[in-house]
Amino acid sequence: QVQLVESGGGLVQAGGSLRLSCAASERSISTYGMGWFRQAPGKERVIVAAISRSGGTTYYTDSVKGRFTISRDNAKNTVYLQMNSLKPDDTAVYYCAANVRGYWSLSMADFGRWGQGTQVTVSS
Repeated sequence: QVQLVESGGGLVQAGGSLRLSCAASERSISTYGMGWFRQAPGKERVIVAAISRSGGTTYYTDSVKGRFTISRDNAKNTVYLQMNSLKPDDTAVYYCAANVRGYWSLSMADFGRWGQGTQVTVSS
């Protein structure tokens, strides 16, 4: 089973940037679609971005389009989330997850492997 570890979170001022990384071990991520989710205090966990196994297909939730970029480097077994023009509403714990179903999906139920999460806090 793939193990996922996120890093790169922190405190940043509004308008700033962060790059999250999700490093995988135990198994190659090349066979998994990957996603980034976030959970703000008192709210449900929601998908932010997703990328297909090859990287040829991506998805972004409307609120981050044009500001966030998901990418992957299968040789390094790592997935990234570049976050620019950050807003206070982006404050959340960000989770990396692997889609274990073998088909493209944005449903959280299809992401069977999760990292521990990394906190992103955007101050106004």
